[in-house]
Amino acid sequence: MQSQRTDPDAPPGTDWHAQELLLMREVMKLVGRSLAPAFVLREMLHLMSELLGLNRGRMVLANEASLGSKVSERTASIRHAYGLTAEEVQRGVFHWGEGITGRVLASGLPAIVQDVDAEPLFLFRTVPRDRLPPQTVAFIALPIEVNGVTTGVLACHRIRSRQRHLNDDLAVLRILATLAGQLLRLEQLVAEQTRQLVARNAALARALDSASARYGLIGRSPALLQALSELERVSQSQATVLLLGESGTGKELFARAVHLASGRHDQPFIKVNCSAIPETLFESELFGYEKGAFTGANAARAGWFEQANGGTIFLDEIGELPLAMQSKLLRTLQEGTLVRLGGTKELKVNVRLVAATNRELAAEVQAGRFRQDLYYRLNVIPIRLPSLRERGEDIRALALHFVNRANQAHQRNVNLAPDALARLEAHPWPGNIRELGNLIERLVLLADHTLVTAETLEPFMPAMSGAITPPASKAGEVRDYQSAHSHSAQALQGALAQHQGNQSRAAQSLGLTLRQFSYRLRKAGLR
Repeated sequence: MQSQRTDPDAPPGTDWHAQELLLMREVMKLVGRSLAPAFVLREMLHLMSELLGLNRGRMVLANEASLGSKVSERTASIRHAYGLTAEEVQRGVFHWGEGITGRVLASGLPAIVQDVDAEPLFLFRTVPRDRLPPQTVAFIALPIEVNGVTTGVLACHRIRSRQRHLNDDLAVLRILATLAGQLLRLEQLVAEQTRQLVARNAALARALDSASARYGLIGRSPALLQALSELERVSQSQATVLLLGESGTGKELFARAVHLASGRHDQPFIKVNCSAIPETLFESELFGYEKGAFTGANAARAGWFEQANGGTIFLDEIGELPLAMQSKLLRTLQEGTLVRLGGTKELKVNVRLVAATNRELAAEVQAGRFRQDLYYRLNVIPIRLPSLRERGEDIRALALHFVNRANQAHQRNVNLAPDALARLEAHPWPGNIRELGNLIERLVLLADHTLVTAETLEPFMPAMSGAITPPASKAGEVRDYQSAHSHSAQALQGALAQHQGNQSRAAQSLGLTLRQFSYRLRKAGLR
């Protein structure tokens, strides 16, 4: 590249070396700002014209659909241009070997036409001769290579009678053609990686969809798919799984999914709700009893652990276990043996445990209400189940599922209008999936019309405080849904004092069940 060349068509005193440096600097700034070839290449052609007088620049690129064809059937089209009309760009289609552009595509060698009027191979296909300047017009075409293969052409017109040397223009164009090839290669790599990621994500989504269908779990929200992915990864191990999350998030379904995804899926799945077992019956229910172990024990009975032998046992609300039972459970988990109530013989059991709780077990350990060693034994693989608030995308699918199920169960034909579904999606659902399912069943049973709109749905919706008030229901007939932190420690203590320590009356005065009241006492550290 030479400096201080003058051109009769350029402004007086043009410093071509400075123009070349400016062009390169601006092009590299464009590359730094965007790696999208379309943007960079169009501006490159613009700068070629404005700074160096290389006019009607175009990038002719191979049509991918034709690359698998025979060479004679391959085509290329103008993809990027500056100084050409839309009609001229549309005409710029060439077969391999056709005209000057086609020759460059076929041979991979540059072509320089000193006078387009004197070259019989020049087609004037893109720009008719009468649209070109009356002076002698030259044409320069350089191959663009991607991975060593010619896939395009960088071409432009040039007034021949210029004092600027042709070799200077060729040097600049070679650099720009090389840069264009690198940008196109980068675009190919990004496109290929994107295709692989899309395919991988689609395969993962299909796998998770099939897993969801297999396990009876409804939805495709990222939060649900994350929990399902964790479940799939640990399903083949024998480690204890601890399901964490709010009440009503579907822990039993997930526990069954762990069982179905494991090698134990053909063996028993036993579910036990620890909060529903009276404290005096825990040992006999879990570990069984021998004949005569207590009054009324007329025959020996296998407990839940024995019944689950070879399979999976699901202990829901495990935080409700008394401390004495916690030590016995730990022994069974560590040694794989149990002793029936009233018995002396150790029985071997092979059971995988899935436990669930909506309590903060770490806080229960600190408060001395849960054994630390059992907590560590349970907390091998914790999986947090997302609340329905985190699964907003799934509310519509869940609602339709519950409607179909309730229609079949009660021989009804209720449907939800789009605005009703939108209203359901807008609700926070503090009671999670269980609350949504209960509301839909009530709706199916009590709705006056087969098509439920947002207006007819509204009376069934829980108020912001959580109360569900169906049509014609009396005040107090449906219990409010209350969060676990709905009452302060002072309110609980005040209710107890007002009713002389009677928890049933205190709970009733606060609109709670006895179980809810007892749970809040424990959360507040008052019991």
